[in-house]
Amino acid sequence: MKKWLYTFLCVMLTILPAQAQAGKGFILLSTTIGPIDAGIVDVLENAFEKDTGIRVRHVGAGTTAALENAKGGSIDLVMAHAKAVEEKFVAEGFGTERIPLMYNDFVILGPAADPARIKGITKATEAFKVVAAEGAPFVTRGDKSGTHLAELDVWNKAGIKPAGAWYIVYEKGAEGNAPTLRFADQKGAYTLMDRATYLVLKDQIKLQVLVENDEALLNHISLIPVNPKKFSRVNYDDTMIFVKWLTDPEKGQKIIASFGKDKYGSALFFPESLAWKKVHSK
Repeated sequence: MKKWLYTFLCVMLTILPAQAQAGKGFILLSTTIGPIDAGIVDVLENAFEKDTGIRVRHVGAGTTAALENAKGGSIDLVMAHAKAVEEKFVAEGFGTERIPLMYNDFVILGPAADPARIKGITKATEAFKVVAAEGAPFVTRGDKSGTHLAELDVWNKAGIKPAGAWYIVYEKGAEGNAPTLRFADQKGAYTLMDRATYLVLKDQIKLQVLVENDEALLNHISLIPVNPKKFSRVNYDDTMIFVKWLTDPEKGQKIIASFGKDKYGSALFFPESLAWKKVHSK
């Protein structure tokens, strides 16, 4: 109970000062944690403020929680990566639309010894079948975040309902991908994780990428403006300026295309706005 109360107070201390500043010139973003851990959210927010003078601050949570936060009417914009729950959020009238922003992919990580022998398997579903059949330790976030929902989707497509001692739910999974990956590394377990988190932590962990480049592992990240017809106090005008900036080929999308290359040798995310694709397909 004390742990829950502490978490609640931390979230409220983040949201309430932002609410006090809410209005023209300030945007509150509720975002999935992965892009925060990777560092791209801060970079985009700071560059946008420098360009426009409009300040953006964020509250991080797993995708389901990020969308739930927005249902209270204190959030202006959501960044999420779980299509089904995003579409439900829009269908219920809380968001106006899903806007493609960027993507990367998930990978299946495991110990170098690879006791389940999944290295070389090209399909995530087949790799999961082998892990389950072998009863090899597998760590899940277990928190209904976008990463957890993506993992569950792979299990579902594999026709498996994971359960048993081998399927380890990380009790602090709601804290994000980075802590979950570190925990999986400590356990010497398999896990599904976004590539950006792996690249950020790869020099700190022993787990290796064993299965990758399956189309089923693509990780699409979207923007959803909160509906001003539902909540009149949201700063919709400035939010749409931010959305336009984020999807501009020479502004937000250009930053996304280069983010991480200097430090990690490859971009952590890839632009996905239609405007960027139109310009760069010529």
